[in-house]
Amino acid sequence: MKKIVSALLLLVAFNAPAQTLFTYGKYTADAKDFLRAFNKNNVQPVKNKAAAMNEYLQLYIKSKLKVREAYDRKYDTLPQIITEVNNLRTQIAENYMTDPTLVSRMGKEAFNRSQKDIRVAHIFISLRNAAGTIDSANAQKKLEEVVQRLKKGEDFGAIAQKMSDDTSARQTKGDLGFITVFTLPYEFENAIYSTPVGKYTAAVKSGAGYHIFKITGERKAAGKIKAQQILLAYPPNADEAVKARLAKLADSLYKRLLAGDNFNRLASAFSNDYVTAATGGLMPDISVGQYDPAFETVLWSLKKDGEFSKPFTTSHGWHIVKRVSLKPVVTDPNDKANMQELEQKIKTDSRWNTSKDYVLNQVKAKVSVKRFSYEDAAVWAMSDSVLDYKPMLPIGRSIISTTPMFGIGDSVYDANDWVNYANTFRYKQDGSGAKPWPQVRQEFEQYLVVNYYRDHLEAFNEDFKNQMTEFKDGNIFFEIMQQEVWNKAQLDTAALQALYAKNKNQYMWKQSADAVVFFCSDETTAKTAYEEVRKNPGDWKIIADKYIEKLVADSSRYEWSQLPSLNKMVPKAGMITPPVVNSTDNTASFALIIKSYPQPGQRSFNEAKGLVINDYQAVLEQQWDEALRKKYPVVIDQKVLAEISK
Repeated sequence: MKKIVSALLLLVAFNAPAQTLFTYGKYTADAKDFLRAFNKNNVQPVKNKAAAMNEYLQLYIKSKLKVREAYDRKYDTLPQIITEVNNLRTQIAENYMTDPTLVSRMGKEAFNRSQKDIRVAHIFISLRNAAGTIDSANAQKKLEEVVQRLKKGEDFGAIAQKMSDDTSARQTKGDLGFITVFTLPYEFENAIYSTPVGKYTAAVKSGAGYHIFKITGERKAAGKIKAQQILLAYPPNADEAVKARLAKLADSLYKRLLAGDNFNRLASAFSNDYVTAATGGLMPDISVGQYDPAFETVLWSLKKDGEFSKPFTTSHGWHIVKRVSLKPVVTDPNDKANMQELEQKIKTDSRWNTSKDYVLNQVKAKVSVKRFSYEDAAVWAMSDSVLDYKPMLPIGRSIISTTPMFGIGDSVYDANDWVNYANTFRYKQDGSGAKPWPQVRQEFEQYLVVNYYRDHLEAFNEDFKNQMTEFKDGNIFFEIMQQEVWNKAQLDTAALQALYAKNKNQYMWKQSADAVVFFCSDETTAKTAYEEVRKNPGDWKIIADKYIEKLVADSSRYEWSQLPSLNKMVPKAGMITPPVVNSTDNTASFALIIKSYPQPGQRSFNEAKGLVINDYQAVLEQQWDEALRKKYPVVIDQKVLAEISK
């Protein structure tokens, strides 16, 4: 494990004056950086802050000098350092690609909306005409007619039934049933949750057309329901005879359920929902607004666990549903598990697209962002020719591969960059064809800005910069400590033996014992192994091997204070101490005493070697610290130290 000292943990931001706390040689150390480290590593209140800060400052200076020496020796250019830093950057960069307050803000919004369900009706006006082609003018005309009729006070349901391009509105009058947070796209949800009951929203435009919603009711959120279903699905182009046969089968299954037949077995045998049939008809947790309103109306009418419905129909076929359990909505805003679940949904939802706005604004505020002057028609003609193999129109020949198209700061992106991007991203994700060229260009420019932000994160986000600096400094600190102290202390056997001989009286055994200490992953394993060892102490190795995945047995000499649960007992050969549980991680341990040494005794060199190495490391580090202070003379600004110590 890398021994990175606490002085290098620079994660917590702290607003301090930009002033020099101390100099070391020709280098300076900022008070803000020191305070960030101090507050990170001194979370407990201290009686004398000035004394604590001065003590910590000495450790901080030692770390700074070692890191500085590592940079001067070019340790930051070592291949393994570069690789580790780049790997970390890749791992954490995405955490800094959004407004740091966005998740929290959207999480609170989602929680508040999750507290109520809203019943809505819907009028949809498609951008496509009866022939299936885009007809924006006709859609706009139809929208204006709908809006005028609504303003006159005509019935929303009647208008939906007659004019909505959602064919289901002919039967439902546009009623979508209840919805809750995450049921509909974010732009629809925003319009709905900001509109009072009885009112309708302004038209909301989507890629498919225009949408108007009327709020017909609201209630306290129903939560989620766990259910099972038997679905007898209508096959494609089913005629009335087929539907009648399925209705008869549904009635037969219902009668079998009333007679006590097993729902799971019937679902597995007869349901056409093959995913849920494999689990006895069990469905994932259901929130309102996920299924056909007719299906949800029946499902939510079931008032107790275990209750099942009569057969009923939807456009999908015949259903029988059974309520398994009800999970009420979480009403505690401090429920961490619920908030984490909401935040995870946010990051996979369309609302997360607004996070791009933060990046765009950050880049535009710090560097110049511009689209170069060129004729749109020329770029579209060139793109059609290169990507779709259409004949090149004369205007398209004015665009060559090096024609500049977009600039961010000193970076310029040309027509070649554009073609490479468009070749990959010009098609719609739903497979319905190519996007319009202006849309592709907008996405291309956003893509470039986002990548620029990611590549220059240190210039935009101080927390990211601090974390990367901390990690890099920590790694080169480890490398130079390994070379100057740790390896030397372990490999210089002559120096270790000399230090042992010189300070032999410091390497003594206190009261001790030869013992086997059993370290167990949990209390149950410890109790079971303890009983087996107690019955057959001589078989302790066999017993340890039996629980090899949950138990580690260490045979060594221990001082009495190191033995688990010895308390005030005097260890004797054959004694087994009772298991003791570590409250921090619920691990447990006990010991088998092999031989006891009630009198202090001299440690041999081999027995003391670990202690000698530690002492020699301290000697080497002290000598090195003195040399570094000569190379980088330290001058502390006592006035600044006094100010930040207040």
